[in-house]
Amino acid sequence: MLKSYLKTAMRFLLKNKMFSFINVFGLAVGTLCCLYILLYVQDQYSYDKHHKNDKDIYRVITAAELTGDKHKLATASPPIAPAIKRDFPEVVQFTRLYPTDLFGNRKNMLKYKDNSFYESDLVYVDSTFFDVLYYHFVYGKNTPDILAEPFSIVLSKSTAIKLFGDRNPIGKVITIDNNFGKQDFKVNGVVDESLGKTHIKANIFVTMRSGGFGRYLVNNSQWAGNNNMCAYIKLRPGTDTAVFEKKLPAFLNKHGAQDLKSLGMIKTLHLQPIASVHTTPGYEFEISNTISPTLLYILAGIAIMIQLIACINFMNLSTARASKRAKEVGVRKVVGAERSDLVKQFLGESFLLTLIGVLLAVPLLYLAIPYLNHITQTDIQLNFLSHSIVWLMLAGIVVITGAVAGSYPAFYLSAFQAIKVMKGNFTNQVSASGIRRSLVVFQFFLSIVLITSIIIIYSQLNYIKNKDLGFDKNQKLILSFYTGDTRQKMTALAADIQQLSGVKQVSLSDNYLSHESGNDFPVYRAGGNTSTSVDAKNMAADDKFVKANGIKIIAGRDFDVKDTLKTLINQTLCKRLGLTAENAPGTRLFSKYFDGSIHYFDIVGVMKDFNYESLHGEVGPFMIFHNGNQTPYFSFITVSVSSTDYKSLLSKMGTIWQKNLRGVPFEYAFLDQEVQKQYEAEISLSNIINSFTTMAILISCLGLFGLAAFSAEQRQKEIGIRKVLGASVAGVVGLLSKEFVRLVGIAFILATPLSWWAMNKWLDAFAYKVPVSWWMFAAAGALSIAIALITVSFQAIKAALANPVKSLKME
Repeated sequence: MLKSYLKTAMRFLLKNKMFSFINVFGLAVGTLCCLYILLYVQDQYSYDKHHKNDKDIYRVITAAELTGDKHKLATASPPIAPAIKRDFPEVVQFTRLYPTDLFGNRKNMLKYKDNSFYESDLVYVDSTFFDVLYYHFVYGKNTPDILAEPFSIVLSKSTAIKLFGDRNPIGKVITIDNNFGKQDFKVNGVVDESLGKTHIKANIFVTMRSGGFGRYLVNNSQWAGNNNMCAYIKLRPGTDTAVFEKKLPAFLNKHGAQDLKSLGMIKTLHLQPIASVHTTPGYEFEISNTISPTLLYILAGIAIMIQLIACINFMNLSTARASKRAKEVGVRKVVGAERSDLVKQFLGESFLLTLIGVLLAVPLLYLAIPYLNHITQTDIQLNFLSHSIVWLMLAGIVVITGAVAGSYPAFYLSAFQAIKVMKGNFTNQVSASGIRRSLVVFQFFLSIVLITSIIIIYSQLNYIKNKDLGFDKNQKLILSFYTGDTRQKMTALAADIQQLSGVKQVSLSDNYLSHESGNDFPVYRAGGNTSTSVDAKNMAADDKFVKANGIKIIAGRDFDVKDTLKTLINQTLCKRLGLTAENAPGTRLFSKYFDGSIHYFDIVGVMKDFNYESLHGEVGPFMIFHNGNQTPYFSFITVSVSSTDYKSLLSKMGTIWQKNLRGVPFEYAFLDQEVQKQYEAEISLSNIINSFTTMAILISCLGLFGLAAFSAEQRQKEIGIRKVLGASVAGVVGLLSKEFVRLVGIAFILATPLSWWAMNKWLDAFAYKVPVSWWMFAAAGALSIAIALITVSFQAIKAALANPVKSLKME
């Protein structure tokens, strides 16, 4: 019986080549997209699930409120994690991590013998780090004392290869030069991520038992401020996390009440499962990029949409060609076939087509995966031998797709009555044409939703790109200085660059605009205190920074080279302090934050508000302070240029760099590109939706093409009669096209409300956003109708140009 079914199915598929091609190709492309998206979603949810007892490991996060400003922090104050371990028997172990790149130390000069280079992502960790979090050791062993020795480090595999090649580096001593000075460290281990991915982005793990800054971290006893440590605890199995978390307010009050009161801060601690860190965005000072679950739901939705569109093609074309198989059904029933046998046969054909599509999709995915990985900015690996999840996904796709695509055609075709069929009556109780129209509407409903999403996302990205940020991001070069030795040469280097033709202004600072500021502290006016203070993000700069970046001063003046302890504040901070732009200059601001002592700054001017960070958030209180041109505190040079001949200018700057900093790599960045990096997630989303929407439209068009061919074939004699009676080619094309255009129009009406709601929800993530306008939906509708017309018109024109004599001779 099975052999007979297979023979019949293969005979039908080979006989109806266009039908087979459209379905197999559509299912292959749909499966390719669906499988990749499912792998991508699974990959994003796999972070940090490889740790031993990962369900018992939690990150301690902070919710802080300071003078009315609320903050959700991925970090905690230094003494919190050790104290939790001491106070609660439910805690097996703790560890902490200080991400130096988030707080000014962006790169480190590594040197071993004659080999030296810059490396990013150095973290200070407790000696218990590898006891709590699980890594695969390429060299060395994960023993409790691996980081117990002072000045010991563990390297990532990629960094170790850069330094030592394929040699075993255990016991080797390397030199690290960075913001914290120059020190020698002994390599005790090399790790990789072969066990699984982690949210912890690190290349160099340095024990806190390393003197200097490491000693400062260990001895830091600030319970309110200095929320700069990623803290992790491992609970005993079976611990009720909700009950344990309820004990933390009393714990924090016991140890930190005085510090919190002194700073005027309200703080609560929470536990975050380590496996959820990567998929929980929205925290400040996050150690690595996170991804929104909403985005993953959208991608999963797109995967289902694409596969549904491919299934709809199969349903439509199968029912449209019912008359071709009606006599086969009648004959089978006459010779004794039950309806269940016919259902099995037609479902079998569906599963066979789906299987062929999947088998074709796998090699296509191998070819496409580098391109898809580039779009999604990830590194999905398609390894069938070691990933059972891939087999499960493929099996699931075959079963679900085969059942969904084949169910309706199977039950529809098997319902034909043998006597009526043998007499040439192919009607059925269920209106196949009505269901086909509904499915076409649904196909283009999904396509229009995706097209509208693309239009609005591109509009938002274009709005971001062209919005006036309040400073000039164009024609700005950023030079970075990562070590004490290089920072000592910044003034001389800046003076030499200033002499170049095409250079307008050169400025020194401890940060640059668009880069997240890790510095903030509360400030208040005379007569106030920490309870009346305003938390303001800040940066230090020289007297040329405002001019170099095109920042507008609306009251007072800019910095002078002789200024000390002076500050410029933005309009938002001015308003929050209860000042006006006119009376703010000359006001003294106080702060109790650094070491418990009182510091002060005198306002010299008020800056017009500008977006010093991304457009995801509104402009907050911000200040730039100036205490003379103290280069040891500066790490960046901003070069404002008028020349557009960047090749020549950069060549000259490179020569000056090597004159002042011989042997140090010359690195630079363009400020406008740095601004754009703030929206990498949105750009990636745009590319993803664009690519997969193209696939969805392609599959929809294939189905529409097949239906148009069927419609033209069914109405061949009608077209012949119309032409004999004088109908024009344009009239015939319009006759065949208008039905499909009407269906796309209905899809547009249904898709518009959903698109409007969904994209407004997405835009809510931006404080500054493009208004959703009618033309965006009209453009999506017009594009969909144009695509439908182009697809249908080929078959319509072909039918309209055919010789009517041939079709009428067939009567």
